[in-house]
Amino acid sequence: MSIFSALRISSSGLTAERMRMDVIADNIANAETTRTADGSGPYIRKIVSFKENLDKELNNSTGKFESNQNGVIVDKISKDEVSSLKRVYDPSHPDADAEGYVTMPNVNILNEMVDLISASRAFEANVTAINSEKQMAMKALEIGR
Repeated sequence: MSIFSALRISSSGLTAERMRMDVIADNIANAETTRTADGSGPYIRKIVSFKENLDKELNNSTGKFESNQNGVIVDKISKDEVSSLKRVYDPSHPDADAEGYVTMPNVNILNEMVDLISASRAFEANVTAINSEKQMAMKALEIGR
């Protein structure tokens, strides 16, 4: 594995975790949205799924294409259909039904904050890995002096 492969793996982790943080921020921003722009009802929480990115690279010494793990990519951003929407009694709300209940998004701020902390820690871990890889490359260059 070359130093560039290691940097590519860590940078893919940075990109994936940034996307995860963006989706979490979107969830938090829409935690009280009872009507989406298309009028289809309350906002539904989004979840980011990752998958490994396996690309084939040409091995210069053998002349063959070899599978080389190159990190992660965002597989999909899907709606959370598992957790249920909340119903809150508020007859004065414009989106209240005939019984006075408003259907609220399935976004739990505490869960989103935990996910945000987890994503930021993973982002920090990838930054630390990149810095370590840079230091190792610099030390390797110093050996050649």
